[in-house]
Amino acid sequence: MADKKVETIALSKIAAEMAEKHEMSKKAVTELLGNFVELTVKNLKKGNKVRITGLGIFQVRARPARLGRNPLTGEQIKIKASKKLAFRAAKEVKEAI
Repeated sequence: MADKKVETIALSKIAAEMAEKHEMSKKAVTELLGNFVELTVKNLKKGNKVRITGLGIFQVRARPARLGRNPLTGEQIKIKASKKLAFRAAKEVKEAI
């Protein structure tokens, strides 16, 4: 089965498309999107959930410490507690995909 190449869309490309659609400068849209990302990260650091209507909810989840296994040796190892970013897609996104 051949791997289908998946394109990665950069924030700058999204900014360019939005600038064209809304007849704004690319610089202004890039600054707005940069501020949006900055505020999103700031709120996630505080432990808040960030809901983007029509897209989904971002939140930080705590992963407790646990025991795992080294796949090479089978030796038991301790995996320390960590945090991970979780995303739950909105109903509209799920239906669109």
